[in-house]
Amino acid sequence: MAVPYLDPKRVAQLEKAASERILIIDGAYGSMLQSYGLDEAGYRGDRFKDFAHEVKGNNDLLVLSQPKIVQAVHAAYLDAGADFLETNTFNATSISQADYSMQALVYELNYQGAKLARDLCDRKSNDTPDQPRFVLGILGPTNRTASISPDVNNPGFRAVSFDDLAQSYEEAAIGLMDGGADIIMIETVFDTLNAKAALFALDTLFQKRGARLPVMVSGTITDKSGRTLSGQTAEAFAYSLLHARPMCLGLNCALGAEDMRPYVEEIALAAPSTWVSAHPNAGLPNAFGGYDESPEQMATVLGEFADSGLLNVVGGCCGTTPRHIAAMADMMRGKAPRALR
Repeated sequence: MAVPYLDPKRVAQLEKAASERILIIDGAYGSMLQSYGLDEAGYRGDRFKDFAHEVKGNNDLLVLSQPKIVQAVHAAYLDAGADFLETNTFNATSISQADYSMQALVYELNYQGAKLARDLCDRKSNDTPDQPRFVLGILGPTNRTASISPDVNNPGFRAVSFDDLAQSYEEAAIGLMDGGADIIMIETVFDTLNAKAALFALDTLFQKRGARLPVMVSGTITDKSGRTLSGQTAEAFAYSLLHARPMCLGLNCALGAEDMRPYVEEIALAAPSTWVSAHPNAGLPNAFGGYDESPEQMATVLGEFADSGLLNVVGGCCGTTPRHIAAMADMMRGKAPRALR
């Protein structure tokens, strides 16, 4: 028996919006948060000033230690025209938080990350009732891969198991669900087995609760070979996950928009009845690790995606800013979303 949606009216509102226009995801968070120039004390805030482990670089922690900064980034993307706010929880799993000895905070990180986005989305939706805003609860890929050995001398070794991943993802998803996420997005998938563990965890959680949220999945093509890190083509990636019936399937990160186009088209052809998303980087990194593609350049390329009938959801990943998202929102205005078959 299928598990019903937690909030059917909210899902109907989302589906109505997606039938009327191409929906806009927000942009990068890491670079936006880093622009504040926080030092170790800044990352700690008052609450974690005596924490025993270094925490600088733990951007997810900022939902607890510097919530006003996270809210400011959220607000900038909403003002730019984003329909979806991603929670600042990309690394808020026990596996990733182990780098900072903060595994005990996983539920709170995800709950608070979702709540910060929820409060702002509700406030903005009240201001723009013709454009409701939605919270994307983000489950990142973790820093482990279930398909590939990290030891070239021992190809059978795995640094993480499927069950460990599933447990870690379920713990994070509980916080996102309790904090008010509208949708769960499994994002930046470089290993499809990791994504399957996340989908298994979500299915387990939804069965336990007797209610579910819509699920989106977004993979990443690691280079111009057109394959994920675990070796799949975009088409194979799609076919490996369609059994889970995600509401949306797409690609993000790694490539700029122009380089991403053929792989987005592969997914669109493989998944005719599923929404397709793309949130690429602002071009490829330059020699200094920065991103050079302007908002206008990126919006023009993505506009062609829309004109070719490839998009239901679009946004930005590494190097994108509120200016990029505003340019995309302007470009997509009046363009028809990809028709589902």
